[in-house]
Amino acid sequence: MHDDRGSAALEFITVGVILLVPLVYLIVALGSIQEHTLGAEAAARHLARVIASAPDAETAAAHGDRVVENIADQYGIERGSLEVSVTCAPRAAECPAPGALVTVTVATRVPLPLVPSVLGLDLAASIPVEGVAVQKVSRLWGAS
Repeated sequence: MHDDRGSAALEFITVGVILLVPLVYLIVALGSIQEHTLGAEAAARHLARVIASAPDAETAAAHGDRVVENIADQYGIERGSLEVSVTCAPRAAECPAPGALVTVTVATRVPLPLVPSVLGLDLAASIPVEGVAVQKVSRLWGAS
């Protein structure tokens, strides 16, 4: 007969560690993705509001840069990884323009934790996230 006393605890610890490590990694990765997603959405929303409520294009650009920097700092996103796009409808020649709809798109990539930067693995294992916001510009915008 084989004596099995004491082996259940060892089996439980081994299986527990094997299951716990991927679960912890998944929680950390999803938290990072959620943080970047919320940051991109907040940056797009606030930038659209700043552009629509600014008195002119120079003020909108100056305040917009500060807003994006503050949001990036607040959400732990590298400022250089944010791609900001501003478009206007129906007039694309002037953006922003009085009465136009300003669409702000902020995109970034979320690097997964513990992925090395060897051979570009960090770029291949990154998740793209994007935030989009639309704001109507006043018909009196820029007329000061």
